Amino acid sequence: VDCSMDLSADKGSEVLYVAFNQDQSCFAVGLETGFRIYNTDPCRLTHKRDFEDGGGFGIVQMLFRCNILAVVGGGRNPRFQPHKVMIWDDRIPRCVAEISFRAPVKAVQMSRDVICVCVEKKLYMYRQSDLTLVDHIDFAEPNPKGLCCLSSGTESIVLACPGSQKGHVLVITYDPSGGGPAGIKPSRLQTTIVVAHESPVSAMSLRYDGSMLATASDKGTIIRVYSVETTTQLFEFRRGIDKAEIYSMTFHITGKWLAVSSNHGTIHVYSLQGTAGSEDRSAAAKSAVTTPNPKSPLRFLSGVLPGGAYFGSEWSFAQFRVPDCKCICAFGQEPNTVVVVCADGSYLKARFDALREAS
Repeated sequence: VDCSMDLSADKGSEVLYVAFNQDQSCFAVGLETGFRIYNTDPCRLTHKRDFEDGGGFGIVQMLFRCNILAVVGGGRNPRFQPHKVMIWDDRIPRCVAEISFRAPVKAVQMSRDVICVCVEKKLYMYRQSDLTLVDHIDFAEPNPKGLCCLSSGTESIVLACPGSQKGHVLVITYDPSGGGPAGIKPSRLQTTIVVAHESPVSAMSLRYDGSMLATASDKGTIIRVYSVETTTQLFEFRRGIDKAEIYSMTFHITGKWLAVSSNHGTIHVYSLQGTAGSEDRSAAAKSAVTTPNPKSPLRFLSGVLPGGAYFGSEWSFAQFRVPDCKCICAFGQEPNTVVVVCADGSYLKARFDALREAS
């Protein structure tokens, strides 16, 4: 799951990076002078690391709640070189390994089995146990945002990244047994292309177990959810009619909900129930909740008017207003709650009613 926020381009901000961990129980904050680790719900500072001689952290990726972090230097005075991923053991505390590249690192994703690193033109996958290179992918077009996502469950290793054609997503499933004993590399089990959008994909997220993929294009008006196993489209949700930049998309760990944040200052929550017409649904989708997302009362016009698909779309089950700044969202530990971390330093928590249609 990719739920991170790169703030290094925001001049004057001491916060360089914010990211939730794999199960959304914590989030890490990269600063110009060190990093912080917070418990997500309730929000509380659990750990801080400052350096007397300074140095910024442009990427701080946690591995669940353990002491191992993958960090990359950033900011005005980077603690480490921006083209290196440093494996930091905070129990010692010092770096225990490093991976060097010829270009600046754009994104890092971790699971118990592998580490994925994106530079602008390539993606590299390494085995977690000894940093042996497992796989690499060449991007057809530059990927300046480091767009990619990685599943977090133990039953499979699923990687998603931009495909070779505009609007396509490359999805690769790896044999998870290769991530264990030394000398065994994870191997590709399935490689598929998801034809997600007509315009370039700007955001993507995998469900925790890798069974579902959510995507959004650079228009930011439509969110689509696909079965990873079959590449069948399971859901199509409308965020709005105006163009938007999608900041984050997050699946609930059970697959019941999807939360989306954007630059319109609104958090949208969608119900991932089974829908008529999705005959080839995954088991995960079939077991999801049965509360429907609202539809337009004019949906009968969807097959009549030009652009009528607007009226036939499913809309968000719940919406929340947040400060008008960059933000990422996740689900809280309490049932039916969403937490939001904003670039201005604010933390918000909202509750929605899962048994009643959204008003």
